[in-house]
Amino acid sequence: MSNQQPPSRQLIGGRFAEDTDAFVEEFTASVQFDQRMAQQDIDGSRAHAAMLAKQGIISEQDKTDILRGLNEISEEVTAGTFPWSVSLEDVHMNIEARLTEKVGMAGKRLHTGRSRNDQVATDIRLYLRTAMDEISAEIDRLLEGLLTQAEANADAVMPGFTHLQTAQPVTVGHHLMAWFEMLLRDADRLRDCRRRMNVLPLGAAALAGTSYPIDRHFSAEQLGFDAPAENSLDAVSDRDFAIEFCSDAAILMMHLSRISEELVLWSSAQFSFIDLPDRFCTGSSIMPQKKNPDVPELIRGKSGRVYGHLFSLLTLMKSQPLAYNKDNQEDKEPLFDTVDTLVGSLRAFADMIPAISFRHKDMREAALRGFSTATDLADYLVRKGLAFRDAHEVVGQAVRLGLETGRDLAEMELSELKEFSADIEQDVFGVLSLEGSVASRNHFGGTAPNQVRDAVNRARTRKAWLAE
Repeated sequence: MSNQQPPSRQLIGGRFAEDTDAFVEEFTASVQFDQRMAQQDIDGSRAHAAMLAKQGIISEQDKTDILRGLNEISEEVTAGTFPWSVSLEDVHMNIEARLTEKVGMAGKRLHTGRSRNDQVATDIRLYLRTAMDEISAEIDRLLEGLLTQAEANADAVMPGFTHLQTAQPVTVGHHLMAWFEMLLRDADRLRDCRRRMNVLPLGAAALAGTSYPIDRHFSAEQLGFDAPAENSLDAVSDRDFAIEFCSDAAILMMHLSRISEELVLWSSAQFSFIDLPDRFCTGSSIMPQKKNPDVPELIRGKSGRVYGHLFSLLTLMKSQPLAYNKDNQEDKEPLFDTVDTLVGSLRAFADMIPAISFRHKDMREAALRGFSTATDLADYLVRKGLAFRDAHEVVGQAVRLGLETGRDLAEMELSELKEFSADIEQDVFGVLSLEGSVASRNHFGGTAPNQVRDAVNRARTRKAWLAE
């Protein structure tokens, strides 16, 4: 009779008197998606086997057989020939069953001193650690592209906006460095998250630890963890590290979405600030003139996908009693999709940003509209001795004239400006020019071209430190 049972029953079904319902078997299985952690599961098993042999819990021969079998399984997974089975529920049972087929009793001894609870918690950390390193590399590539563009566009003038209305002139490089700062903080958050996550659950077993004389510090060292988790209950039951990652990912996607929105606006005919490379755009099925900024639009839309995964994990964990519950099977698909979305979005951005062409002439002409140097005129009057509120009133009157006559402040005659304040002299036109305006913001963090270049140099040092 036992030979007729599915493989999963041979491994863990001794307590049951009947087979699992076929629908329930399919419904509760996770191997369809958690098989992407196969290599991490194999790595964890290698370390566990080495520890068991070191502690004398299994023989050296068993360890040799187990490692040989795991190496063969790793090759099968890589080649796409591994025989996955839904009846074996998950990645762990599939690999264990295959190992037992290959090496016999030694394969059955591998699970000594561990549970699928600490096994999966370890696998997820190993998987996410690798994913975060890939994500950090893509962020670094994107940051380098921004620095190159910022340096190349340090002198170019564009309108700065508040409320999407022209506010003051800034340099293109300064605007790009604002994007850099946002993304550098994202990289720092992910680095901090990785540090907190890098503790080893293995050895916590089901929830209370194990009676075998295991060496968790040895296992942690083998797998590159900073230390074993302090508490066995906490080690197997919490997914706050995955929630923290998804939170950081949501913030990063929010920043990418904001940048995407500006790229969409800037590439429109109404702004005409940039040219996006054709390879990052598509055409229209009916309007032959269209060049649609599909990549930034899609990334803008994908931010909502990542937000949803964050809330999914928060909701998943909010009512779970200690320790492990089957609910936690639902942690993987949101996490995996967050990783995939983030890697794809960053890769697209890192490829696209260095290839963007900036239309300096159009940006400068846009900065000449909207009285972007009005604040400079107010500051000029303050330096002449006028109180700022009085200077604000004077400039407001000058702007009203400009609106009535369709001219910018710099296009007015000196005699016209002097009607609003006798303190205005010929030198005011140096203040009212776009170049004079941006050059006057010559302080740390300001938009002056030399400040932008200094910021780029500092940023390269900061970026290099963060990557260490």
